[in-house]
Amino acid sequence: MNKTVELVNQWGAFEENHPDGNIEDFCRHYLASREKQKEKGPLVGGVVPGLIDGLLLKIIGRIHKLNASYANMALKETDLNQIEEFGVLLTIQQEKNPKKTEVIYANLFELSSGTDMLNRLKNRGLIEEYDDIEDKRSKRIELTAKGVKAIEGSYLRIKKMATMMLHDLTNDDKELCIQLLKNVEIKFSALWQKHRGKEFDDVYKEIIG
Repeated sequence: MNKTVELVNQWGAFEENHPDGNIEDFCRHYLASREKQKEKGPLVGGVVPGLIDGLLLKIIGRIHKLNASYANMALKETDLNQIEEFGVLLTIQQEKNPKKTEVIYANLFELSSGTDMLNRLKNRGLIEEYDDIEDKRSKRIELTAKGVKAIEGSYLRIKKMATMMLHDLTNDDKELCIQLLKNVEIKFSALWQKHRGKEFDDVYKEIIG
């Protein structure tokens, strides 16, 4: 096959599956598909799923657990106890004075567990809450000076942990991972609240068709 035709066909296949991808994304994808990294040990612990979807999700899930474990290690001797607290405080900082429910759902918490975390942060003096002027049924929250200091004291340690975890990947590898996975996160982050309380089979039919 003519090399130009082959390249055009490869681009067409990539564009169909990644309509928002650019030429740099395509180049990363093309090279990665032809270069398998040498495995440095067993792929995953426990049972290796035979279904490729299950294997990918298991890898993502194990990385998530390892990230949480090392992040919590990094947060020792700071004012924070776990990586989720760091994420919550960053959300509040970014949104200035959000509603409690906005912070909870932005961090993918159930209402009860998210409320418990916010209460713990409040009791430790890291956030404060007050009535929403426009909606008396809601509460808004903001960082205290101690909360701001907690972010400043934790940020560098979390940054070092993230760099450590992905040290073996090139920036192109990281960009490719983001390109391939970001739409899964975007899609289900927008849907998960709507699906709460529904039967799984109904959710499956809605998504798969």
